[in-house]
Amino acid sequence: MDRITREKLKHDRFAEEVSHSVAFFGEHHRQFTIYGSIAAVVVVVGAGIYYYNSSQHSQRQAELKEAIRVQDASVGPGSSEFIKSFPTQTEKDKAALKVFADLANKYPTKDEGFIGKYYLGIINADQGKFQEAAKHFQSVISDGGKEYAALARLSLAQIYESQGKIGEAERLLRHVVDNPTTLVSKEQATISLAKVLAKTKPDEARKLLEPLRTERSAVSRAAIQAISDLPRK
Repeated sequence: MDRITREKLKHDRFAEEVSHSVAFFGEHHRQFTIYGSIAAVVVVVGAGIYYYNSSQHSQRQAELKEAIRVQDASVGPGSSEFIKSFPTQTEKDKAALKVFADLANKYPTKDEGFIGKYYLGIINADQGKFQEAAKHFQSVISDGGKEYAALARLSLAQIYESQGKIGEAERLLRHVVDNPTTLVSKEQATISLAKVLAKTKPDEARKLLEPLRTERSAVSRAAIQAISDLPRK
């Protein structure tokens, strides 16, 4: 079985949002947690709840940011005291598993906890522990909400594809195509689906990809590359 690399599984836009704008996740969280029952309490109590939720949210984001620093750390001799590094990949993976497991266990119903579970899936898949990775992705699909569930479906589909479970991979990706999110666009899901269908249903794969040739540059390049990889007629 081909080894699935972290770079293949990691969603670039997701990683960028987490590492460069952790507050992105908070914007969605606030609309559900702030002032949950404000109409039933006096304003001063409501302000206290707001302050408490905001401080707790800031703490979770700080922990998430530190976890991402571990994940993005270099391997080898450290070039700077300000750049996190680990002597070996094994030590880095061990540290990353711990920080993301801590997030998942500490905040099982919060965004940061679902992100922790998602990255646990990524790291386990990279280590060839596909059964463990699938469990983490399934957990995010079940409980993580639409945005994170879409990411988990995308990654789990890649595992299924590598295992020859084409039907299951296809089912997951068709769901994302029909239910795109901020983090997984319809175009990205379509290209992923076409790649899964390339060997068994090349004509359908081509039909999915052709309309994307004229989309914005990044999508167009990906679609053209995927078309070039299709079996020759």
